[in-house]
Amino acid sequence: MSEETKNKNEQPKDAPVTEQAPETKEPVKEAEANKTEKQEPKAEPAKEEAKPSELDTVKEQLAKEHDGYLRLAAEYDNFRKRSQKEKDDLYTVIKAETVGKFLPVYDNLERALAQETADEAYKKGVEMTMNQLVKVMEGLGVTSFGEIGEVFDPARHNAVMHVEQEGLGENVIAEVFQKGFLVGEKVIRFAMVKVAN
Repeated sequence: MSEETKNKNEQPKDAPVTEQAPETKEPVKEAEANKTEKQEPKAEPAKEEAKPSELDTVKEQLAKEHDGYLRLAAEYDNFRKRSQKEKDDLYTVIKAETVGKFLPVYDNLERALAQETADEAYKKGVEMTMNQLVKVMEGLGVTSFGEIGEVFDPARHNAVMHVEQEGLGENVIAEVFQKGFLVGEKVIRFAMVKVAN
C-alpha cells in the first residue's frame, strides 16, 4: 500500500468528512424526501375538500327547505286571514240584506206610532212591538242615524229637498223623512232628509 492510501485510511476520528460522505448522504436525503412525498396521500386533501362541499350542499338544501317552509307558512297565514276577512264581510253583507228586509216593517210601525188614536191598548201594543224590533236590531249591531240638527253627509244622507231657514246653519238637516241604518260601517239604507241653507 502506498503512503497516500494509508493516509487516507488512517484519518483521525475528528477529521472532517471527505467528499465521498456527502455524496452518500444526499441520495439518502432524496430518498427520504421521496418517501415523505409518497407517504402523504393525495386523496386525503380531496376527501377533506369533499366533506365541506357535501356539508355545504346539505346546508344549501336545508336553507332551501327552510325558505320553502317559511313561504308556505306565510301563504297559509295570508290565506287564513283573507278567508276570515271574506267570511266576516259575507256575514256583514248577509246581515245587512236581512235587516234591510225588515226596514219597511220598522217604517210602518213608526208611522203607526205617529198617528193619533183613542185606543190606548192599541197604541201600547204598537209601542211594545216597535221596542222589541229596535232591541233585536241593536243586538245585531244595527244603528240608526238621520236626526234633525245633524250635519248633512252625502255618504250617509240622501237630500230630497232644500230649504232656506235662518235658524239653522249651513248643510244642517231640517227634516227627516226616513231614517238611515248602519251595520258596523256599512250603510244599509241612506237617510232621506231635507237640508237647510
